[in-house]
Amino acid sequence: MRKIGFILLFLPIFALAQTEQSQDEKQLYNMSFDEWSKRRGAWFPQPEDAKGREKDWDSANKGLSFIGLNGTTPEYEHVAVKGEGKAACRIKSRNFLGIFVAGNIYNGAFIKIAGMSGAVLSFGVPFNHRPKSLSGYYHYKPGIVDLARRPREYMRGRTDEAKIDILLTDWKTPFVIDTRYGKFVDGQSDPSVIGYGLKVLTTDYGDYVRFEIPINYRSDATPSYICIVAASSRFGDAYTGSSDSILYIDELQLNY
Repeated sequence: MRKIGFILLFLPIFALAQTEQSQDEKQLYNMSFDEWSKRRGAWFPQPEDAKGREKDWDSANKGLSFIGLNGTTPEYEHVAVKGEGKAACRIKSRNFLGIFVAGNIYNGAFIKIAGMSGAVLSFGVPFNHRPKSLSGYYHYKPGIVDLARRPREYMRGRTDEAKIDILLTDWKTPFVIDTRYGKFVDGQSDPSVIGYGLKVLTTDYGDYVRFEIPINYRSDATPSYICIVAASSRFGDAYTGSSDSILYIDELQLNY
């Protein structure tokens, strides 16, 4: 009876541990943005010894750091959840010699600068779960659009917009974006996107605001890739936005 009692007592603890482990596996690495390191002048949202995690999060920093700029940096003072070792992600748009560079962070990898103002990067990391929503905290401080190109010229002089979106896809490999040729993935219409959610940000509420983005699934297929994207200027891929816009994001979570 002692052995049976011990086993019965142990089983709930074991089941709880298994549940917690499975929930952890359904999250992406460093969604709290507490881990950062700096290499060759560029900030990265992972520690230096994060082997195999280099593509979990990336930004345009590798392309900007050679001119001494970082659009995406750690924030240690203005955080959503305070405490020892806590940090947030600060994303700022830039004006570099009259060329607009939107601050961003995404799951994937920056590949290279292409031409005078283009960039090549890969979107997505392997992932095979179906979260119901993405939640977290943001604080957006939009500026007035001072740089704009076709077809967004009408936005010049207007308040900038930021975005946070999430894509669950059936890609076999990461999606390669090439800004020179307008090669992007459209989460709202691309047939490879199984699930999609978007939040457009326009207002400065003076502090962090909690958000939750429902994910709309278009089929019952199991995803193979996930990509979360946050940008301080929503139309940065069209070289349009405000060089004063700043977006803070913190404590992201996938909800099931």
